[in-house]
Amino acid sequence: MDEVLEWLCRWYASECNGDWEHQYGITIESLDNPGWALKIDLQDTQVPKRRFTPVLVERSESDWFAFELKDGAFFGYGDPSKLGFLLAGFRQYVETGRPPAR
Repeated sequence: MDEVLEWLCRWYASECNGDWEHQYGITIESLDNPGWALKIDLQDTQVPKRRFTPVLVERSESDWFAFELKDGAFFGYGDPSKLGFLLAGFRQYVETGRPPAR
């Protein structure tokens, strides 16, 4: 996960322009089911405006994830083991325009 976290730090720094970081940003929260919620604002970023069909994979109560674009933001959700996977999903979206479908 270190590599994707370093990539995210570089991506975030590249978007900070004196304005964007005051209105937008990255939010990582825990969920009570349990799991993770990731939100990354894409408004006024260099990320090309692309669409994708939301992804939902539920293998079991303890093995699940989802990705969607909504209201100008990238969202990822997943079970407690998926934080690195969610971050990697955002990286894949930025680099290829597609979310992972693992």
